[in-house]
Amino acid sequence: QVQLVESGGGLVQAGGSLRLSCAASGRIASINPMRWYRQAPGKQRELVASITSGGNTDYADSVKGRFTISRDNAKNTVYLQMNSLKPEDTAVYSCNAYLYSLYDTAWHNYWGQGTQVTVSS
Repeated sequence: QVQLVESGGGLVQAGGSLRLSCAASGRIASINPMRWYRQAPGKQRELVASITSGGNTDYADSVKGRFTISRDNAKNTVYLQMNSLKPEDTAVYSCNAYLYSLYDTAWHNYWGQGTQVTVSS
């Protein structure tokens, strides 16, 4: 069974940093792309950052210059380094992966369980 497991959320003061991790496990042949989304209370889910298997990245304008997405293909893991955090970054952050499962030899879209990030002012 394929699973995405996130870690690294928590409470931080404005201006601080956090690093999120998301590891995909199971019989996986390929993952492309890997993404981080977030959803704040009362707001729609927002794409924060994405990264292809080749390392091409894209960011929401609201996090450019502050957040960095990276991945370790050997570990099927994606990271989100968040610096200069602001109270408006408070949200549940979820990782997403479009991957090729060897269980049924097909592409599927998987989500992690989400991790809370709270930035205090």
